[in-house]
Amino acid sequence: MIHIPALRFGKSYTSLDKATLVHHVTGEPVAEVSQVTGSQIARDISGMVRAHKELSAIPIRDILAMYKKAADYFLNATLPCGDTELTFDEYVKNLSATTGSPMVFCDRNARKVHYVLGNIEEVIAGLTRGLNVEALDKGYTTSSGRMQAFYPTTDVFGAVLPSNSPGVHSLWVPTIAFKMPLLLKPGREEPWTPMRVLQSFIKAGIPASVLGFLPTDHVGSSEILRLCGRSMAFGDDRTMAPYKNDHRVEIHGTGYSKLIFGEDQADNYEKYIDLIIDSIAANGGRACVNASAVYTPKNADKIAHALAERMAKAKVRAWDDPACEISAFAKPEVAEAIDNMVTHGLQTPGATDVTLQIRGTPRLVKEGRIAYLLPTIIRCQTSEHTLANKEFLFPYASVIECPQADVLKRIGYTLAATVLTEDPAFIAEAMACSNIERLNIGPLPTNRLTWDQPHEGNLFTHLYKQRALAIA
Repeated sequence: MIHIPALRFGKSYTSLDKATLVHHVTGEPVAEVSQVTGSQIARDISGMVRAHKELSAIPIRDILAMYKKAADYFLNATLPCGDTELTFDEYVKNLSATTGSPMVFCDRNARKVHYVLGNIEEVIAGLTRGLNVEALDKGYTTSSGRMQAFYPTTDVFGAVLPSNSPGVHSLWVPTIAFKMPLLLKPGREEPWTPMRVLQSFIKAGIPASVLGFLPTDHVGSSEILRLCGRSMAFGDDRTMAPYKNDHRVEIHGTGYSKLIFGEDQADNYEKYIDLIIDSIAANGGRACVNASAVYTPKNADKIAHALAERMAKAKVRAWDDPACEISAFAKPEVAEAIDNMVTHGLQTPGATDVTLQIRGTPRLVKEGRIAYLLPTIIRCQTSEHTLANKEFLFPYASVIECPQADVLKRIGYTLAATVLTEDPAFIAEAMACSNIERLNIGPLPTNRLTWDQPHEGNLFTHLYKQRALAIA
């Protein structure tokens, strides 16, 4: 069994209190992770002014060169992981073992992290909207004769991370390039990706004194969000509610992403079925950019049936099967609770589980100590139905018929929306819609992200504020 210590900004720390991670299928121990307390976190954060100065003194071009090396190490090197060393393939295997996400998903999403590491200049250019990177050395630059100056909003950036997909780690990876010390609280079942990224940084030359890996409990997580001047956190609406109005915390929660048909494309729905399924089911449907609703002005019954007919064919497969399409729930009670929520919602008139009619078997599947939820398409008669605006941790979507003139008023908050139309007027309305954060016009799946554009918050504007500056 692997022991993974905390990394307290240059010091490896082994605690008496450890969390044991087990294989989601066999229940056999895979790793134990040292835990730190809230008081230890507070003590570490108190030293971040010195760490910030140390990182700020490194020229940005040197840091960017280290990112290139870190990208190579992340994918190709055998890196320390506690009291052992792991190749990339061994890392992926352990990641899948403790999270329940199939190996094929883990590998695919880990490569997104590698992409951001290797293309950090492109990512920074997108986040800063083309700011000259030397401004990160001097604090200012001039563009077209105009002064642009910035100052840091904190001395350390904290991230309270989830356990669902390694792809989310791409969001905090640019932090060091912005010359900000980094404090990571890994998800309980997913210490692997944060640890591997940090070890890649250290091997590439980033000082270990600016990197923190602090596994902790809910109290410790709250301390990170309370004490770090800027942070990000992942969770559902209920978990993130206390931080909803806290400008210091960038929330990554429920996405409520959607596919929206224009009047001009609703009759052509058949050519978009593959795209819609990709939007709903990619990576097991667990990302905030996976579509959880399809809105159309007509043909809703036909669209729901076409989606359900395809998605009902999905089968439970072994975690290491390259053809795996859905993720396991390492905690069966979570799958049972979600299944109960959907079943309870169906008791309200106006909703039909179309996949259940076609498949003829329940969505909840139990195998040994784990459970699965099979893809589910719900045909809702109105956008007000309780199941019309739900998002779950498996491939799930409602299909709603709604007039084009009303749809943008009814969709509510939408992290990512794909609008299928060639109508210039409807495109203009979508462009002006304040409910949508990331907008795709035309046949692009909702989960198609471009790393040079932020899709939920902007790390640079979170870590820096613009100031007026004059130099005599």
